[in-house]
Amino acid sequence: MNSVKIQFFSKSILLPLISFSVFSCSNAQSDPQKISLASNSKVEKNISSKSDRAPLDTAAYRKKFNAMLNGDSSDRWKFKGEFPLAGAWLPHHRIIAYYGNLYSTRMGILGELPKPQMFAKLKTELESWRKADPSTPVKPALHYIVTTAQGSPGSGGKYRLRMPNKEIDKVMAMASEIDALVFLDIQVGLSNLREEIPVIEKYLQLPNVHLGIDPEFSMKGGQKPGSVIGTFDAGDINYTSQYLRDLVQKNNLPPKMLVIHRFTQNMVRDYKSIKKHPEVQIIVDMDGWGAPARKINTYKQFVYAEPIQFTGFKLFYKNDLKEPPHRMLTPAELLKLKPVPMYIQYQ
Repeated sequence: MNSVKIQFFSKSILLPLISFSVFSCSNAQSDPQKISLASNSKVEKNISSKSDRAPLDTAAYRKKFNAMLNGDSSDRWKFKGEFPLAGAWLPHHRIIAYYGNLYSTRMGILGELPKPQMFAKLKTELESWRKADPSTPVKPALHYIVTTAQGSPGSGGKYRLRMPNKEIDKVMAMASEIDALVFLDIQVGLSNLREEIPVIEKYLQLPNVHLGIDPEFSMKGGQKPGSVIGTFDAGDINYTSQYLRDLVQKNNLPPKMLVIHRFTQNMVRDYKSIKKHPEVQIIVDMDGWGAPARKINTYKQFVYAEPIQFTGFKLFYKNDLKEPPHRMLTPAELLKLKPVPMYIQYQ
């Protein structure tokens, strides 16, 4: 990459329950139970035809889903018989993901640390979750921001920058080394999902690649990213899940996971109209930073209160330490939530 310039912008807007994080972009350099730094596994090893996959054990799925509810006595998250296709990761596994961008040391742990140190730290987190919940196998993942919101319009006027394929390929190669899943994350800026998702379709056709979409930077009113919190509505999310559904059907793939970041009410609108498909597992990820009590309150108000399918929870190595008591939530604490998050993201 010779001439790509990634813009810097930061934000620090304090919300009633949770605050924005500061982020910047600057040029910078298996077995579900195991993570091996010496592995030579290839992406292709995960490929299996639909006929090769064992049929879904619906009784086991229902049992694990109900266990995920963690004793919630309401009917809010009650299982409604929506079974996925065979080969689905959730709820039988917990995904432990490292998030970031390779051009930045400040957007997340993926990109902040050299690969050996990052792998070692991820391995430690995986082991912590195994010990905290031995009943749920963990699966590592790399969650890469493939389209980044920008502080200037750029040549297309869309306030977003697409990463070149060679950078995506670097993340794919890293994931192959540790038999990890890959999530490609999109910040649309003044663009939209219909323009941005097809750009990465060749990667989404791979069985180990999944998708993340970030409403925070979806500027439907034409504002500059970071000046206000953006939003996706049910139409945006339904387009995305249907796109993934079609890819699964066309390419004979196991179900895709779709992560939707959220930490305010308006980031996801009209949740009751969001459609579910056997080919797609939807995860709403609590994406705010702050003190433990505020993060849990945000989870309860904006994730638990508007159920879709599965939940996630983001932990910030730096920003979560800014407020008293200056510590991150532990796996044991997150396992007390209702429902229990099945996707954990570290930034």
